[in-house]
Amino acid sequence: MTVEAGLPAPDFTLPTDGGGTLSLAALRGRPVVLYFYPKDDTPGCTKEACAFRDRLPDFSALDAVVIGLSKDAPKSHDRFKTKYALTFPLASDEQAEVAKLYGVWVEKSRYGRTYMGMDRTTVLIDAAGVVRMVWRKVKVEGHAEAVLAAVKSL
Repeated sequence: MTVEAGLPAPDFTLPTDGGGTLSLAALRGRPVVLYFYPKDDTPGCTKEACAFRDRLPDFSALDAVVIGLSKDAPKSHDRFKTKYALTFPLASDEQAEVAKLYGVWVEKSRYGRTYMGMDRTTVLIDAAGVVRMVWRKVKVEGHAEAVLAAVKSL
């Protein structure tokens, strides 16, 4: 499967850092920035998380929720959040079920070896639960600002 602008966002419930759970349906009524990233505490993922962290007051002013999602376990998310003072939820998709629903669990290739992995992707979901924008193969530099501009245009 894959998500596209104009279609309803697939619902999910996942464990999060801090022993919590997060349901997309429970966030209806607010814009949601759902960003998929490969792995906690790696250079690109850290840079992306910190960019969203630094812009979080701007997202919050628009009543938007930012959620990071990877295959990492909640305990890994706890360490990552503490190390970088991240203040938004990190959802744990250890079986890649949500990643598959959103079409971001893809075949990758590195050094001639193919494997399945998380494609760095961000999905903007409006207050009604409809996908408004999808950024695939995200380049981290300037991305949080581009997403913020899109939230402002909702």
